[in-house]
Amino acid sequence: MKFAQRLSNLQASIFSQLAELKMDVERSGHSLINLSIGSPDLAPSAEVRKVISEHSLHDHAYSYTLTRGSSEFREACAKWYKIRFDVDLDPDTEVLPVMGSQDGLSHIFWAFIDHGDAALIPDPGYPIYSDGLALVQGRKIPLPLKEDNCFLPDFSSINPEDAAQAKLMILNYPNNPTAAVASKSFFEETVEFAAKHGIVVCHDAAYTELAYDGYVPASFLQAEGAREVGVEFHSLSKTFNLAGIRLGFVVGNANVIKALETIKSNIDYGTFSPILKAGAAALLGSRNTILGNQETYKKRRDIWVDGCAAAGWHMLRPKGSMFVWAPVPTGQDSVSFVFELAREAGVLVVPGIAFGEYGEGYVRVGLVQNEEALEEAVYRVRNFLCQKRTIK
Repeated sequence: MKFAQRLSNLQASIFSQLAELKMDVERSGHSLINLSIGSPDLAPSAEVRKVISEHSLHDHAYSYTLTRGSSEFREACAKWYKIRFDVDLDPDTEVLPVMGSQDGLSHIFWAFIDHGDAALIPDPGYPIYSDGLALVQGRKIPLPLKEDNCFLPDFSSINPEDAAQAKLMILNYPNNPTAAVASKSFFEETVEFAAKHGIVVCHDAAYTELAYDGYVPASFLQAEGAREVGVEFHSLSKTFNLAGIRLGFVVGNANVIKALETIKSNIDYGTFSPILKAGAAALLGSRNTILGNQETYKKRRDIWVDGCAAAGWHMLRPKGSMFVWAPVPTGQDSVSFVFELAREAGVLVVPGIAFGEYGEGYVRVGLVQNEEALEEAVYRVRNFLCQKRTIK
């Protein structure tokens, strides 16, 4: 068999190694607390589940749906954006459902990138950004996210030739993996940079509803002129604990929306109609699920950050997302540290290098276990680090 060259460009190796590591530790008979995943462990509200259940019983629910989904869902998205961000959207031209934001983020490259075209990709960044670009054989221009700049890209440091050649730029705040946050003024700076260089901005806003300590994340579309230069992707996965139903939406520039709709209409059909019903119900319903998530993840964050600090492992306390981005405390490279921590302490996290060159020196911790499990994980980390110091 002769496989396509694009397969060799996908970033699967480190995550495959983590999967093998997990199986090795579990086969050895040791328990493993898995903090490497980025999927919520919490359940959606009973009201949303009831909508899915009831509408799944209808005979007409099993027909094909349009790529652009239902007007009910698009209108719910527009209303939610107005309530949450005070952004007005035309549900017919500026809103498009996607099968999870990752679906939209991967296919947006198909609409803009030809072989060899360039895109600005955050580094470290969620792997689909690089992989989506690789699948269309585009050229990656890394956007370094460094701690000394609060893990925000420094637009002034971008090579003018790179800026002139880039057709797309991906951003993501609150950020995965760094958990960094961005202000409206940063998005205004982004709009200015994108307009100057003719770049389409795609902002992944999957974590805007996971925020703590009084911080309220902004939407990219709140910046003046944002709708002229780009779009924003949102996911119901983290906001409403609906990861498995694969539902999100993209809003913003009508031309970008239409281009993505054209691509998707040639690949698949729309989302299962009971899922669209449930999505509309979630968006227009109570914010209790969101508020409960915020309280739960904040408690988990504090257990992890405070417990590790007591063990001498200090890290930033994030204001958003479901992750903690922690510097490797032992002087090792991130992969070596992760493997030792898993095998010797039974705690699995993700090495920063999995998210790009500038992720080296860090690990990503997912706050995806209950409080009791996180307290046990902290206990194991403390013993592990103490043992490391004793050996030295």
